[in-house]
Amino acid sequence: MSLPKLGVNVDHVATVRQARRTYEPDPVIAAALATLGGAEIITCHLREDRRHLQDRDLYLLRQTVCSKLNMEMGIAPDILAIACRVRPDMVTLVPERREEVTTEGGLNVIAGGKRLADAVGRLRRRGIEISFFVDPDPDQLQAAKDLGGGVVELHTGAYANARTERAAARELKTLSRAAEVADKLGLQLNAGHGLNYVNIRGLLETIHPVELHIGHSIVSRAVLVGMERAVREMCELIARYAR
Repeated sequence: MSLPKLGVNVDHVATVRQARRTYEPDPVIAAALATLGGAEIITCHLREDRRHLQDRDLYLLRQTVCSKLNMEMGIAPDILAIACRVRPDMVTLVPERREEVTTEGGLNVIAGGKRLADAVGRLRRRGIEISFFVDPDPDQLQAAKDLGGGVVELHTGAYANARTERAAARELKTLSRAAEVADKLGLQLNAGHGLNYVNIRGLLETIHPVELHIGHSIVSRAVLVGMERAVREMCELIARYAR
């Protein structure tokens, strides 16, 4: 069985830049360094409010990323239009609220209705692979399958935020059951949100995602040790703990 591929989310490099509304640090350069460190996927989230990543960043990432470019997004009309123009390799559909600090939970595919179905159809006609960022809920996984999805990314936030070993173990069981459902449905299993250099072990000893999407912890470590080293260290942990 092959090792999970690491996707590095460069949004929070842009967060630092936008704090001063200047030109550095550049998430495009960070993406290149992450690739040199071993990342096989670059992930970025273009939000409606443009709180971190800007349109310019996305266009340059599409021109310069030599591996897989994964764009996280809601389905606001302007964002959908940009995605169709840029044509990332994959779009991961996520919920989005302007008030949230970060994504707070999985996409409610069940309640997505015609608007979500239309967005999926439009992206698919542009040749873009679709992933649904969902809570580890069998009903949401089934809804993703029913919408024609082939890829789901399990929201690992509840596990990452667990305050006790017992709570973490409970969340890992939930993730494991969801992984089994995804396998039965024929869905590619990805995982992400809140994962770091400590909790990655428990996750990888429980499930085997095809892709891991990690941002904040890698960018935080990169501030101290550099992006290449921060990514390389995460890749080494994935190689050590993946079952």
